[in-house]
Formats: sequence, structure tokens, C-alpha cells
Amino acid sequence: MSRQFMASDFQKLLKDLYSLQRLGIKTGLEHTQQLLDACGNPHHQLKFIHLAGTNGKGSTAAFILSILRATGLKVGLYSSPHLVRFNERIRVNGVPIADEKIVEYMKLFSADIRRIESTFFETTSAMAFWYFKQKKVDVAVIETGLGGRLDSTNVIEPKIAVITPISMDHSDLLGNELKSIAREKAGIIKEKTPVISSHQENAVKNVLVQKAAEVDAYLMFVDSPTDCTISMAGTFFRQDDLDYQLTLIGEHQAQNASLAVAAVREFGSPVNDDHIRIGLLNATWPGRFQVLSNDPHVIYDVAHNEQGIKSILKTVNNIFEKKPIGLFAHKEDKELELIANVIHGKFGKLLVMDDEQGLLMRSETLSMNLSKHGIAAELMKRFDDFTSYLLNGHPGIIFGSHYMAKPVFEHFQFPFDTGVI
Repeated sequence: MSRQFMASDFQKLLKDLYSLQRLGIKTGLEHTQQLLDACGNPHHQLKFIHLAGTNGKGSTAAFILSILRATGLKVGLYSSPHLVRFNERIRVNGVPIADEKIVEYMKLFSADIRRIESTFFETTSAMAFWYFKQKKVDVAVIETGLGGRLDSTNVIEPKIAVITPISMDHSDLLGNELKSIAREKAGIIKEKTPVISSHQENAVKNVLVQKAAEVDAYLMFVDSPTDCTISMAGTFFRQDDLDYQLTLIGEHQAQNASLAVAAVREFGSPVNDDHIRIGLLNATWPGRFQVLSNDPHVIYDVAHNEQGIKSILKTVNNIFEKKPIGLFAHKEDKELELIANVIHGKFGKLLVMDDEQGLLMRSETLSMNLSKHGIAAELMKRFDDFTSYLLNGHPGIIFGSHYMAKPVFEHFQFPFDTGVI
């Protein structure tokens, strides 16, 4: 395939792929199964680890990937959303899928995609399974996109299911009660399949226990790590009488790592303590308490719901003495009341911003909605202005959306996705 052919075809086919978002989110697995039939059902020939939850799926998946790679296995990773490039969603041993393979897939199956009326996520899920089969991965780590029971990734029969902390999020689609959200996430639990879960609230725990009993699945809840210390250099913690170090920052990352360790041990891969230590230390996951600058301190985190933002604020408060200056962007107002309760009074100053593409809530609207909850937010038009607020040792935290990633990385001249995570 020539470079000239690639340059023209890739942009067109990627545009075609994104256009499938107009079909929205469909509940049910029928279309995904039909598309996979057309692809030769590659998922029937793969081993999977399947993850669901509200927060921490991506980080936990990255830890699992890194540990398994340390054992010498070839590991696929399917995650969403991406930060800068679509290719990030589908990786083998940390390397994103090449443009050429995306073109190949779309050309092979575009007629089937149109016939079936596959959505964006249905199409990308099938693409991931097709690619992983081509690359002959030893195991594929699969993150649900939304929910679990009716998520298009739930066509797989995993060797193990992993459930990260479940909290309120996407209530318009998953339900307005924690129990209903938990039931959707618990939908990835399959008959006689081991399930490893983080510590959960009682309402969630009860749902998971009931679902596991219904399908005779072994269920284990992972104890919280101990002796956890965090700094701008990383995170140190103790689990099962062993000491571990992470470059990812935050007590919540120690919890994600503990879940990953338990999952890998249960999965039965040829893993030992050295593999785990090396894998955890080498694991990276962009956009999660990511340090962009140390003078002044500027951090970016994609956290966009109540629990995620609570975790990053706890991390900031554990490291810095002074209140942070926040730069907040948000996509929609569905969860804004819950977020407002978390951020109220937590910042020395709160700024809001939107984007040129119109993917985020307009900053004027966001500021107005926050003011209804007693939160004053100042509009900011340019990233150049942000560091001018970071005086006298106040750290800066940019948070609230994945859609901020590209302009954030470009502004701070931060190298992103150099090939491997």
C-alpha cells in the first residue's frame, strides 16, 4: 500500500468511521455479532480479560497489560475513548494500530458495516478483535465502553472478568440508582468465570454477589493496599506483604494496581513477583494525574465524574499545601450537580474553558450552571493565561474531559503517544 494511497484513503475512511457516531448508542449485541460473523468471528480464537466499572478501567487495564508483557506474552489492549488519535484505542504490546490496518479493515468490511448499520463502537470493537487475531496475541485486555451487559464488547467469553469501583455516571443511559448501574456493569459476569472486583459500596457489592451466585462464578473482592505514600515522583504501597512502586500518582492508582495484580494472579499467566514489580513500575497511562510542568506545577487529569474528581482532589491535597487553581471543562451537564458538590470550596480559583470544535459545553453556560450551585468560575479563553494564575506555590489542575487532551498536550509541548505505553 503506497504512502500516497494511504494519505488520501486513511483520512477519508477515518471520517467515514467517525460518521457512524450519528447512529448513536444502540443497546443489544445483535449488530456486533453480525459484524463479527462477517469478519470470521475472530473473538472465538482469542483469550480475553474483560473489564467494567465506572472509574479506573483504563489504568487497571494498563497495569494488567504491563505485567503480562513483563512475562513475555504478546498482549492486545482495547480501550476508549482516545486522547489524541483514534489509533490509541487498539494496541498490541503498547503499540497503536497502524493507519494501514485501519484502512484495510474499513475497505474489507465497509459494505457489511453499512448493511448492518453498525455504530461507531460496534465497528471499532469488531476491528479490535479482527486486529488482535491477525497479530496473534496471547491475550487481549478489553475495556467496556459503557455499562457492560449490553456493551458491544460483551460478545466475548473472557477467562476472567475484572470490575473496578462502580459509582454514579451516565445515569441517563445506565439508570439513576447505584443498584441499576451496578446491574449493568455486572452484565460482564459469565457462567463459571472468575470475577475480581475492587472494594465496592454495599449496594454494589450485593448486586455483584447476587449475579455471581446466579451464574456460579467465583467472586473475589480485593483488599485495599496499605502503607500508601504518594508524591510527584509516584506512588508506593504494600499489598500482601510485598512492596510496589508506580510512576502513576495517587492512592486510587495503588488500588487499581492491587486489582490488576489480583487479576493477573487469578488469570494464571506465568507471572512471578518480579514480573509484577517490573510491570507496575513500567506502566503508563496518559491523562491520569499527568505532570505537564514542575515550575509551576501543572497537572492534567481526564476525570469527569464525581468519584474521579474526588480522587484527583484528594491526591492534590496530599501532595500540596496550598489550594489548587483549577481549569475545568465539561461535556454535558447531566452529572454537574454531583460534581459541584465535590469541587465546592476546593480551589483557590476555578476557571472554565471550552473548545473550538464545539464538543464541550460552552464556558459561559458552564460558568452559569456552576453559579447555581454557589461556585464562582471565571472564563478563560487561552491556555497562555493559565500559568499567570499559578503564583505563590499554588498548583494548577486541568480536568473534566478527554476532549481537552490534544490542546493541553500541544500547548505544554508535551510529547504524546510516541509509540508504546
